Amino acid sequence: MKIAATVEEIRSAVKAWKKEGLSVGFVPTMGYLHEGHQSLMQKAVSENDRVVVSIFVNPMQFGPSEDLESYPRDLEKDATLCEASGVDLIFHPEPKEMYHPDFSSFVDMHSLTDSLCGKSRPAHFRGVCTVVTKLFNIVQPDRAYFGQKDAQQLAVIQQMVRDLNMDVTVIGCPIIREADGLAKSSRNSYLSADERKAALVLSRALEVAKQLLANGERDAAKIRNTVSETIQAESMAKIDYVELVDARTLQQVDSVERPVLVALAVYIGKTRLIDNFITE
Repeated sequence: MKIAATVEEIRSAVKAWKKEGLSVGFVPTMGYLHEGHQSLMQKAVSENDRVVVSIFVNPMQFGPSEDLESYPRDLEKDATLCEASGVDLIFHPEPKEMYHPDFSSFVDMHSLTDSLCGKSRPAHFRGVCTVVTKLFNIVQPDRAYFGQKDAQQLAVIQQMVRDLNMDVTVIGCPIIREADGLAKSSRNSYLSADERKAALVLSRALEVAKQLLANGERDAAKIRNTVSETIQAESMAKIDYVELVDARTLQQVDSVERPVLVALAVYIGKTRLIDNFITE
């Protein structure tokens, strides 16, 4: 397995693979990899001849007061996990390799980015769409893999690929959880021992929503209020949002009569965590 730092290196390798008729899978990440990322890599390896993983903490998707500088990084550990998963090539560029000093072109989206995380992080998805477009242009993958934990990001990227006729298949993969239910996240490393226990309120609240639905409740407001009350009972938790939205359009629903994304974002101390599930 090799680690490449330049666009030229990646393009050269991928061109050689494609000249041999090999398929290319791609897993874009910001690094500090965990079992959730590993599941994406393993699926990519199982479905493609060659796999590229990008490790790039994208400054464009962080707001002024967010955790760009403190975002966890460990390239050596990441490389070990990638190699163990069967990855062929890591793309690990510096920001100056991705964004020239006079960079002035962006990819933006409306509608899907107006709610959920986009509401409290207004510039976030412009940064996501721009960097993913650049990465798709650089790597030219046949398939790209994203986790369902970032459900809005997955929906946004799928829409962007359709809208812009990108020649790549976007594949969503299930949320990977700790044994106690907490969704795997690089930001879990920020949590103290007490905060780690408190963070279980996210998965617990989603289980409350699932139980309400299983018992026949269809009123979105009632489900949202009960989930919010569950979270508010945890003193270390502060709600950013609790929403029930159409799984495709991400618009709020009044009643659960079709596939709905039940999504939440919660601060545990200073750490913002997200989790979700989609109804059948």
